[in-house]
Amino acid sequence: MLRSRPALWLAIILFPPFGLILLWMRKDYRVLGKLATTVAVLAIAVVELFYVYGMRVIWDGGATRIMGVSFRERQRHDAAIEENRAKQKQDPEPPAPEPAPVAVIVPTTAVKVIPVAYWTDFRGPHRDGVYAQSEINTQWPLPMLWKQPIGGGYASFTFGEGRAYTIEQRRDKETIAAYDPQTGREIWTLANPASFEEMLGGPGPRATPVYHEGLLYSLGANGDFYCLNARTGKSKWFKNILNDNGSSNIHWAMSGSPLIVDEKVIVTPGGSGKSIVAYNKLTGDPIWQSLSDEVAYTSPILATLGGRRQLVWISAQRAVGIAPEDGKLLWEYPFPAQMGMNCSQPVVIDDTHVLLSSSQGPGAALLEITDAGAKEIWKNIRLKNKFNSSVLYQGYVYGLDEQILACIDPKTGDVKWKGGRYGYGQILLAGGYIIVLTEDGEVVLVRATPEAHQEIARFKAIEGRTWNIPAIDNGLLLVRNASEMACFRIGRNTQ
Repeated sequence: MLRSRPALWLAIILFPPFGLILLWMRKDYRVLGKLATTVAVLAIAVVELFYVYGMRVIWDGGATRIMGVSFRERQRHDAAIEENRAKQKQDPEPPAPEPAPVAVIVPTTAVKVIPVAYWTDFRGPHRDGVYAQSEINTQWPLPMLWKQPIGGGYASFTFGEGRAYTIEQRRDKETIAAYDPQTGREIWTLANPASFEEMLGGPGPRATPVYHEGLLYSLGANGDFYCLNARTGKSKWFKNILNDNGSSNIHWAMSGSPLIVDEKVIVTPGGSGKSIVAYNKLTGDPIWQSLSDEVAYTSPILATLGGRRQLVWISAQRAVGIAPEDGKLLWEYPFPAQMGMNCSQPVVIDDTHVLLSSSQGPGAALLEITDAGAKEIWKNIRLKNKFNSSVLYQGYVYGLDEQILACIDPKTGDVKWKGGRYGYGQILLAGGYIIVLTEDGEVVLVRATPEAHQEIARFKAIEGRTWNIPAIDNGLLLVRNASEMACFRIGRNTQ
C-alpha cells in the first residue's frame, strides 16, 4: 500500500490524517513535494470538515475570536426543538401566574384575563430601546420562568394578544411562532419553505415581527412578507418584497422590521426607485415607492423633527428623512458604511436633533434637522455602534463603542466614560438602568449615570453567541439567540 499512489490518494481523500502519515513514510517523494501535498491535504481536510462532517466555526461579531466549533449541530438542534414542542403538547398546560392588572376580557365560558401588550414594536413602543411600563427589580439574579431551545436567526420578540412573537429557522423552513410568555409553550406556528445562511452569521431570518391591532407583520430573510392574524397565525396576505420591487437580496439578508404608520406598513427592499416602500397594512396593496438607495440593515423609525413628522431611515450610504404620506425625500446626510453595513438605529435626541452611529462607517454624527435640511453639528469616532443601537436617558446617550459600553454627551460628542467589555451584545434602558445582553449570553445591570461606569450585577441567561435584542413586556424579560430562549421576571410590581 505504501508504494501504491492510488491507494495513497484514496487514503488522503477518505481520512486525511492517515493519508499524511503514509505520505511522509514514502521515500520516493521529495521533501518539497511532500510539503506541497501536505498543504493540498490540509485543504481537502478543511473542505471535508465543513461539507462532509458539518463543521461550523462560530465567530464573535468582530470575526476575531472563535466562540465555538460544532459538527452537525443544526440537525441535532432542530431535532431537540421538535422533541421539546412535542412534549409541550403532551404535557398538561401549567396554570399561568396572574398577569398584570391592565386587561381586556375575552368572552369565553371561563373569564380569561389577558394583559394589554406594551412591547408591540421593534425595540419597544417607540423603537428606542426603552422600557417604561413599570419599575424593575434590581435584586439579581432574576427569577427564571423557563428556558427552551429555539430555531436559528437574529429576530427579537414583540408582544400582543397575550403572546410573544418571533421568527426562527427550523430545518428548511422560516417559522413565525407565537409563545405564551408566562410558560414558553408554543401556541401556533406558520412555517414557510424558505431558508437563508451565510458563513459568519449562520442560518435564519433577521427581522423582528411587529404586532398592530390584532395583526402580525413578519419579514423573512429572503423577503417573504406575511400579514397574519395574531391570535390564530392564519395568513391574511403575503408578498415577497424583493420580487415585488425588482430588488436583490443583500449579503446578510433582509433585516429591517416593518413599520406601521397610519394606514401603511413600511418596508425597505432596496432597488431602483423602490428602496423604501409603503403598502396598505390591511390589504397589501402598494401605496408609494421611494429612493434608489442600496438597503442596509436598519429599520425605519417615525419621529417629529423640526416640526415635521417623518420617517428617519439609514441606508447603506446615507441617512434620510422621508414624508410618510407620499415617500418624498425631505433631507439627506451622507453616511456611507463598508459593505453597506449600517446596522444601528438612529437616536432621536430632541425635537430637532438625531444621532447616528456606525462602526463600519464614519463613527458617530449629530444632525440638526430643520426645514432647510440636515446640518452636521459634530462628527467623531468616539461611539461606534456595530449591529447594536444606543439609548438616551436624561440627556446622555449610552451605547456599545465596538465592545465597550460608553456614555457620551450628545450635545458635544464628548465621552463621559467607557467601561466594561460586553462583546457585540445588545442594550435596553429600563428604570434608570442599562440592561446589557452580552455576546456570551449574560445579562448585566449597569446604572445609567454620566458620572462613571457602575456595573451592579450580572448572571448567565443563555448559552451560545448572542446577538439578538432582548424585549421586556409586562415585567417579563425575554432573551434569545440562535439556539436558546429564556424568560425572567424583571418587573418589580408583577406577581
